Amino acid sequence: MFVVHFFENRNELLNQLRQQVPSVGEDLRIKGRKGKVTSVLAVDEKTYHVQLALESKAKPNVAADPGKKKKR
Repeated sequence: MFVVHFFENRNELLNQLRQQVPSVGEDLRIKGRKGKVTSVLAVDEKTYHVQLALESKAKPNVAADPGKKKKR
């Protein structure tokens, strides 16, 4: 069993106790977002830091409806 810390731009996303350590280039799904492993760093024999490149979230576009403007 390995403790795997998942990072994106120095922000820790998730800690997991896993049977296998992900390899570089592997596709993962963390917190509902697709990502690709960019690097794996072994801190000690049971702890690993995994850097991810996640796809950006799509922001929903709210259409400006003139009837929904706030009246003052």
